[in-house]
Amino acid sequence: MMMAGLRTIEELDVEDQRVLLRADFSVPLAPASASAPVRVVDDTRIRAALPTIDELRRRGARLVLISHLDREDPGPPVSMLPVAERLAKLTGAPVPLAPAVVGPPVCELIGRLAPGAMLMLENVGFEAGETRNDPLLASALAELADLYVDDAFASAHRAHASTEGVAHLLPSAAGRLMECEVNALSAIVEQPSRPLVAVLGGAKVREKIGVVHRFLELADAVCIGGAMCFPFLAALGHSVGRSLCPREELELAREALVAAAGSGRLELPSDLLLAKWGERVEGAAARVREGVDVPDGWMGLDIGPRTADRYAAEIAKAATVFWTGPMGRFEFAAFAGGTRKVAEAVASSSATTVVGGGETDLALRSYGLRDRVSHLSTGGGAALQFLEGRELPGVAALLRTPVPVA
Repeated sequence: MMMAGLRTIEELDVEDQRVLLRADFSVPLAPASASAPVRVVDDTRIRAALPTIDELRRRGARLVLISHLDREDPGPPVSMLPVAERLAKLTGAPVPLAPAVVGPPVCELIGRLAPGAMLMLENVGFEAGETRNDPLLASALAELADLYVDDAFASAHRAHASTEGVAHLLPSAAGRLMECEVNALSAIVEQPSRPLVAVLGGAKVREKIGVVHRFLELADAVCIGGAMCFPFLAALGHSVGRSLCPREELELAREALVAAAGSGRLELPSDLLLAKWGERVEGAAARVREGVDVPDGWMGLDIGPRTADRYAAEIAKAATVFWTGPMGRFEFAAFAGGTRKVAEAVASSSATTVVGGGETDLALRSYGLRDRVSHLSTGGGAALQFLEGRELPGVAALLRTPVPVA
């Protein structure tokens, strides 16, 4: 991805134009109760889109907002109404909700929009053609607008009708959030200030192995924590007890260890916090394990204090830091020490600090440190794929689409 080729909204003449703005408003919702309707629990992604929304409205665009909205439990997509209501509160302006995504009634409502006014389309997830990038749906979306702006970086790794297909049918550009995300992540892989330190935690080595390999090439140190560390430790011959260690991830870890051999870049835990298998985690007593061999009947739930100090020291030396994934089960106080130590080191650093992933964001927020990082990415999977060097369809479409100069 070359950030120099990204088309941005200053290149569009939006005055009195219908602008289809693809945002990512897939936010957590609280279910309806006897005393309250369905409501937005965390409006971070809505707030992240405000710079683009405010600028386009100020420049006289007639703004048509489109997004998907997933639900955490299995079931059909849900209405965008709670998002429209929250956006109206944040902007102080009406955000009416269209009865559908496309069709004559929607076109009629858009035709009534005044410059600077907004309309929220219904959940694009209602449309079966969205996820298969149906050309007919992309064409129907293009008929709603004169211009297309994509600000949904968190969905940019998906080639859907509203994130990729429509971008080829209208003059298109990146919104401010998309621009900021691409620039921040590009700087890490293209021109990082050194030393560059990557801290990779959480679980699912299979989802992050591409990033591990990329940082083994790019970074000066790659610090592995969270449940991700156990396939690596097991591949080195250590016992992991009942720690989370999917068998299918062992070979992936072995390959990464071979790639890292002799480089001195890969940092693994040297001590752990354990709990007895079968105990309720919220009430479990943490036991410090010197070394990394986990006894039978025990499970590792956090990096140990010596490892946390070592990772914090690497962060303190860095000029660029990328962090994704907690170091342990930080939602429980007994196993939050590693994550908190890393979070405080990142927040205290004078380096350029880029943080990604929902759990990492939650950790920073719980410690009151969200405002003390250089860039907090809204795109977990998209950010990882970008850093791997894989093409993101939503970004690639904006690089290729010709845009008239304002």
